[in-house]
Amino acid sequence: MLGVCVAGATGWTGRAIAQGVVAAPDLELRSAVSRSAAGSTLDGGAPVHASVREALDGVDVLVDYTAVEVVKDNALAAIAAGAGVVIGTSGLTAADFADIDAAARAASVGVVAAGNFSLTAAMCSAAALLAARHLPQWEVIDYASATKPDVPSGTARELAERLGDVRAPALGHPIGDLHGPQEARGATVGGTQVHSVRLPSFVVSTEVVFGLPDERLTIRHDAGGSPEPYVAGTLAAVRGVRGRVGLVRGLDTLLLEG
Repeated sequence: MLGVCVAGATGWTGRAIAQGVVAAPDLELRSAVSRSAAGSTLDGGAPVHASVREALDGVDVLVDYTAVEVVKDNALAAIAAGAGVVIGTSGLTAADFADIDAAARAASVGVVAAGNFSLTAAMCSAAALLAARHLPQWEVIDYASATKPDVPSGTARELAERLGDVRAPALGHPIGDLHGPQEARGATVGGTQVHSVRLPSFVVSTEVVFGLPDERLTIRHDAGGSPEPYVAGTLAAVRGVRGRVGLVRGLDTLLLEG
């Protein structure tokens, strides 16, 4: 049975993940992290600590759904303790992931990170990466709620960076030679132009549009208003991270590797 710690266990997604761990017959919620609830216990009896470093005793896998300001330090602390890590927190950069990968390889532990752990989002990413092998031009549109503080979303950032690993997309007109505000063409992430829309009614939606002369392919994922879609994928990552060494980016990568 795998011992799991959930960081951010009283948050919107973390609470659902913790409940999913408690309900799983092959997992045990050994501890949780929440600064606001430190000193209490969750349903199932897991103690809640104020920091990850205090919560790692007997833990095989840390699941992090916290905030971009702390997730990297949390991951490095777990890696140093010999625990695998599942990162669901958004906002980390490619450089952050490179540091986490290097630390994980040095410690011979695994890390699985995904901007979105829903199974349908994983299928969206897999389809987009396949399309990028054959279609030379694309852009990403990132939709989220009006109050979301990070741009682009973790889902869109991850997709753009991973598309860039396939190849650099072609541009119809160089960004630097445009007339008018260059910001209107979005931000360049991993070589891909990403456009972030922030409006009420959206949770997280990610759309990648591929274009060829006289035809167009749109691949889109829409998330609803509950955290339930992220539970099954996160628990699959918890089970899959053990025995791996280094960083795996994207739930689709983990699923395709088996």
